[in-house]
Amino acid sequence: MAAAAAECIDLSGDGGVMKTIVKRAKPDAIVPSENLPLVDVHYEGTLAETGEVFDTTHEDNTIFTFELGKGSVIKAWDIALRTMKVGEVAKITCKSDYAYGTAGSPPEIPPDATLIFEVELVACRPRKGSSLASVSDERARLDELKRQREMAAAQKEEEKKKREEAKAAAAARIQAKMDSKKGGKGKGKGK
Repeated sequence: MAAAAAECIDLSGDGGVMKTIVKRAKPDAIVPSENLPLVDVHYEGTLAETGEVFDTTHEDNTIFTFELGKGSVIKAWDIALRTMKVGEVAKITCKSDYAYGTAGSPPEIPPDATLIFEVELVACRPRKGSSLASVSDERARLDELKRQREMAAAQKEEEKKKREEAKAAAAARIQAKMDSKKGGKGKGKGK
């Protein structure tokens, strides 16, 4: 079993991204997917050549979150994290083609550097606005907007009616005044 745990898997098919499982996840652990593309990770990155740590979340115990498949991280991570389960810790060795390439990432990462990351997949979550719960939330929001629009339309209709009634009443008052003037000194202040 120990030998299997240390098995090195070629994820990219050309040796560019190699993965060794350090700690296996539970068999029923969830994996990142189309519906769960947001991943939370702990990691430590070292330079293969010198063993020097250039980046880590362990010092301040932070979690790094990103969305798979968006190109927001190095290519090796997009490839490797898809193969991991929540709770798994893996060592990922990435050649520069799958990391920072010929440019490197100065000053920490020199050009053409091979990097080694020890990555723990802490969690994977749905994108905001795409979980099943939020689909019904979205529907409820749209229904609410529709209801508000209908109410606004009804209110406009009501106001229009009131304006027309007011106009009619004003016309009637003017008519009454004119009638009262015709009728001599009648104080036509009634209606």
